[in-house]
Amino acid sequence: MKIHVLLKKEEINPIMTEGKVVVVLDILLATSTITAVLAEGATYVIPVLNEREAKETFVSYPNALLVGEYEGKTIEGFLDPNPTLLKKKVSGQGIILSTTNGTVAVRKSRHAKCVYVASLLNGEEVAKKIATLHSEDTVLVVCSGSSDHFCLEDFLGAGYIVKSLNMLCESAELTDAALASLLFYEEMKEQKETILSRSRVGQMLMNYGFEEEIHEIAELNKYPIVPIFDGEKIIAAKERMK
Repeated sequence: MKIHVLLKKEEINPIMTEGKVVVVLDILLATSTITAVLAEGATYVIPVLNEREAKETFVSYPNALLVGEYEGKTIEGFLDPNPTLLKKKVSGQGIILSTTNGTVAVRKSRHAKCVYVASLLNGEEVAKKIATLHSEDTVLVVCSGSSDHFCLEDFLGAGYIVKSLNMLCESAELTDAALASLLFYEEMKEQKETILSRSRVGQMLMNYGFEEEIHEIAELNKYPIVPIFDGEKIIAAKERMK
C-alpha cells in the first residue's frame, strides 16, 4: 500500500484519483456529520455542491431532509449540519447535504476506484476496511480544507488515518506529506480537542456556540461505521454489501 495526503480539496483532479482509493476528511464538520447521522440511522446522504443543486436534487427526493451551510452559516430553509442537533431527527431519513468544503471534496473524488468518508469518530473502522479490501492500492487521504486554505484539524485527522493504516499494513509506503501528518498526530494526539477548537474553523464554530460539538467530534472511533460514496449517495458500507 502507498499512502499520500492531499492538503486541500483544490488539489484533487480526475487523473490523480483514477484507480486509487480516496478517504475524504472534513473534520469540522461535514465528514463528522456524515459519520454521525449514518450511525444514528440515516439511510443515505447525498453530497451536493451548493444550495442550487440541493434544491434540484430535492425534486427527486422530496422526503429527504435538506441540510446545509455555506461559509459556516446555515442555508435558509435548511437544517443546520450539526451532528448533535441532527442525530435526533435522522433515523430512517435520507439527507441531502450541502457544505462549503466536505461535500465538494467527496464529489471531486468521484473518479476514484473507491471513496470513503472518515473523521476522528470512525477513522480506525475506515482504516480496517481499507486494509482488508485495498492492501495493494494507493490510498489518497484528502483534507478538504476551507475555501482553498489548509486546515489544521483535517491534517490531524489525516495523521490519525495514516497511523491506523500504517499499523495495519506494515509494508505501507508513506509520502512525505503522509509522514508529516502521522508525526503531527503522534505529537498532538493528546491535545486533539485543543487543536480542533483553536483552528481557524474551530474558532468560528466556538463563536457560534458549538463547544459541545467540538468535544464530541474529538472522540476517537466512537462509531463502528464505514461510509462509502457510490457516485450518488454516501451509505454505510455494510448496506452496500447487501
